Amino acid sequence: MTNIRAAVTHEFGQPLTVETVNLRAPDVGEVEVTLEACAICHSDISLLDGGWGGALPAVYGHEAAGKISAIGADVTGYALGDTVIVTLIRACGNCIPCSSGKPVACATPTAMDGPITTVNDRPVQQGLACGAFAERVVVTPNQLAHIPADMPMEAACLLSCGVITGVGAVVNTAQLRVGQTAVIIGAGGVGLNAIQGARIAGASKIIAIDMLDDKLDVAMEFGATHGILASGEKPWQQVRKITDGQMADAVFVTVGAVPAYDTAPRYLASGGRVVMVGMPHAGEKASYSPDMMAATGQSLVGTKMGDIVLKRDIPWMVDLYQQGRLKLDELVSGRWTLDQINEAIDDTRTGAARRNVVLFK
Repeated sequence: MTNIRAAVTHEFGQPLTVETVNLRAPDVGEVEVTLEACAICHSDISLLDGGWGGALPAVYGHEAAGKISAIGADVTGYALGDTVIVTLIRACGNCIPCSSGKPVACATPTAMDGPITTVNDRPVQQGLACGAFAERVVVTPNQLAHIPADMPMEAACLLSCGVITGVGAVVNTAQLRVGQTAVIIGAGGVGLNAIQGARIAGASKIIAIDMLDDKLDVAMEFGATHGILASGEKPWQQVRKITDGQMADAVFVTVGAVPAYDTAPRYLASGGRVVMVGMPHAGEKASYSPDMMAATGQSLVGTKMGDIVLKRDIPWMVDLYQQGRLKLDELVSGRWTLDQINEAIDDTRTGAARRNVVLFK
């Protein structure tokens, strides 16, 4: 056992407690990563609020990067000192989804005893199979991807969730093509990456929709060609004008707000698709007119983690970053210590942050 500091959730909806916990050594087929950076995702906040249930106490956090500091038996492809990102994608590699190139939909996740306990040996939930609001994590190798040793950790950690979710939703899930039109509802951390994905894919019109003017200004910096305030009357009519009545080939809902899902189909062209990225709390419901969607060949499609394949997509995104074609440094809006995590979470709740990052060094 190793003593580490972690931000522990003891009660949903209450501040986290930074305390010392025990982390066991990696078992067979596991690795330990000493973290240098972990970003705060809105999914973490939904978990902290109890929006999806779960056992407590728990350590959340799942958008992390660091260096491998210990390796269990039977681990191949990784060595001590390797610089990696840590993701929540725990895939077996052998089931039908994994064999079909969909590891994010793994049907038989790798079993693993919880590696975290309190100093009194009480089990602590490893949130999203990561528990990365902590100085170290023990995870399985299929949750990792190599990154260059000289890559800034605060930028690299964003590849673990927010970037791959946004870019992947466009490139992998929607398979947006050159010359098509994309509407992105929500210009926060994931939305900005969906905008980047649409730019990289060669979309002719990239229309950002948000409640705040300043977030629309940022969206333009990341590649949006147009910005529309969601608070205006019938904003989809503005999309109709921008597109000369053609509307959008794909609409990406990157916020977990039910009203955004209610209105998303209004932006669609015939044959268009709504890509569901943001996740409302469990039990919340949106409504549609299925007759219109059926008559016009429209569709709804979900996406998890951008349907990413780590070994294929992370090297590609690192290359884009090194070429200056994928903005990562510009996504970091705040840098915090572990002791400041509650302030960082409160700042993230305001919706103004692109990504707040907890730095461990």
